Amino acid sequence: MNDRFNKLRQYNTSGLGCWVSLILMVFLLTSVGLGWVINGFLILLGLLFITPVLAFWGFQWWLKRKLIQDQCPVCNYEFTGFKNTEFNCPSCGEALQVEAEHFSRMTPPGTIDVDAIEVSVRSIDEGD
Repeated sequence: MNDRFNKLRQYNTSGLGCWVSLILMVFLLTSVGLGWVINGFLILLGLLFITPVLAFWGFQWWLKRKLIQDQCPVCNYEFTGFKNTEFNCPSCGEALQVEAEHFSRMTPPGTIDVDAIEVSVRSIDEGD
């Protein structure tokens, strides 16, 4: 009989103490005039949620400005590179650089770059 009475008096207050102390702390800060602490905390929480979104958009904007997608002038392999950089083609290994939004070969000074055209043998023989 005594056990039943003890079970009726027990209350489950496992999370109540945390909430009560939080409410008392907020009440104390607002009544003393330290509401700026709560406002600062809320602003900090807002910044913690806004900053990653702004950083993501900023990174996307930076990538759009800095990346160039073009074909290698030697092997016509299409890939992406950064503006104002020197790099090698991942397909043929040719040294390239970005000039005027396109990839160009890096050649030593005085080198003349020409494009070869294949001419069939019949057209030369028929022309004589």
